[in-house]
Amino acid sequence: MRAGLSILIPVFNRDVTALIGSLCRQASDWPGEVEIRLLDDKSKEEYRVKNRPLGNLGGVWYEELPANVGRAAIRNRLASSASYNWLLLLDNTSQLLDNKFIARYHAAVGRAPVLAGGVSYAAQPPADPALRLRWLYGRQREVRSLAQRQAAPYDQLLVNNLLLSSALLRRFPFDESLRGYGHEDTKLGWQLAGAGVPVHHLANPVLHAGLETAAAFLQKSEQAVHNLAYLLHQRGLGTDSRLVQAAQRLRRLWLGAGVRAALTLCAPLLRRNLLSAKPSLRALDALKLFWLLREK
Repeated sequence: MRAGLSILIPVFNRDVTALIGSLCRQASDWPGEVEIRLLDDKSKEEYRVKNRPLGNLGGVWYEELPANVGRAAIRNRLASSASYNWLLLLDNTSQLLDNKFIARYHAAVGRAPVLAGGVSYAAQPPADPALRLRWLYGRQREVRSLAQRQAAPYDQLLVNNLLLSSALLRRFPFDESLRGYGHEDTKLGWQLAGAGVPVHHLANPVLHAGLETAAAFLQKSEQAVHNLAYLLHQRGLGTDSRLVQAAQRLRRLWLGAGVRAALTLCAPLLRRNLLSAKPSLRALDALKLFWLLREK
């Protein structure tokens, strides 16, 4: 594996022209060879048409998959095709906040084999009420200060905006048995922690610029809870999750069935709140607990 940087971006129903332009303008800040690899996971044709010309740019590789393979599998495919020994994982919803993004990563390379830059969200809520839940969740649950991230380096490790060595991702590939959305990055954090691999956090966030509707986010959140239950029952992972601990505590007290029945009655009201212009994350927590208690 040659020295250099491979920037790996799965693409799904998103025009990434602006993001790739920003990355290309900063590529020279990495002292060595840089490539950007884009793999389209069966997007709608309108997005493929917009993104195909990016493959004509120097240092950019663009490829389309004939069928959707999902978040874990597409990242593994990108990693296996990478030419260089440092891999920068980005989501296609990312937006660079300034012109020092690549330079800051290079300056921190010697600190650890895994570097996490963090994520940010717009300070003001979106005008569209349908997008408020995703914005609120991002601001309150995903955005954490650098001090908070460094104090618990493996907790809520986001695969978006993560720089790591290619050897590590070959050692700990994403779990392709996790279908759909959720917790493939959580499992990576658990594996790194278990192996004692140092993770260094730095203030180098990307802006999450692709908010999804509350309805779409709820669907993904339910899939994520299913994946969490799978990791717990099939892999023995996730016992330190607060959601899992809450469910297990209820079951130990013989309250699981009763709480599940109560939440079954409340679920429509919880959904109504979460689809409103003023969603509550407590309602989302309750709905997640309901979904987990339904799992066997």
